[in-house]
Amino acid sequence: KGVILCRQAILDVNTVGEGINARCEVTLDHTPVRVAPTPRRAFQGWRYLEPKDAPPDLPADSFGDIPTELARQLREAGAW
Repeated sequence: KGVILCRQAILDVNTVGEGINARCEVTLDHTPVRVAPTPRRAFQGWRYLEPKDAPPDLPADSFGDIPTELARQLREAGAW
């Protein structure tokens, strides 16, 4: 809904198939890393963000057991 919430490391990029049927296969790290929620329109990925513009990583326990939607509502209300 227009907010960057996490990132995943790209482990590998391979070409699968040949000729007109060739396509990319992207292997991602299985563990997403939560980042500070940052409003952003849909875009083609982190490669377009300068390091200074990328949202900072959050500590692993920063949200605890709070559902993502509740955390979003609290941020929008200015309570978090």
